[in-house]
Amino acid sequence: MSDIDALLARHPVIVFDGVCVLCSANAQFMLRHDRKGVFRLAAMQGETGAALMRRAGLDPADPDSFVVFDRGRMLMNSDAVIHIWSRLGWPWKIAMTGKLIPRMARDWLYGMVARNRYRMFGKRDACWVPDADQAERVI
Repeated sequence: MSDIDALLARHPVIVFDGVCVLCSANAQFMLRHDRKGVFRLAAMQGETGAALMRRAGLDPADPDSFVVFDRGRMLMNSDAVIHIWSRLGWPWKIAMTGKLIPRMARDWLYGMVARNRYRMFGKRDACWVPDADQAERVI
């Protein structure tokens, strides 16, 4: 079993764009509200994150997708967002109502934001670095 497979067997892993201000803010939100410490985060600019992006069939150098690996499943884009937020418990679990919107419409909106996220929210010169309390959960 590879190191990545061993990691995925223990924890769900969120792969995010570490230089995107919006994506980093979402990662920080996840760390704050994941009270049970279930999720691990991997920036797609890092070795593990890039390997997971490639495993998902995506180019880590052209990141317009958001990916989560959880319980043997790989979810992308709006499905990934809804899945993650729904695992945080109340009140965030209400995100499950997003499933009522057809995936094509959700993913279209997701794609619009993803393609324009640097222009809309900004881009960092380097990946966001977690504080000491969160460091063990960021790969």
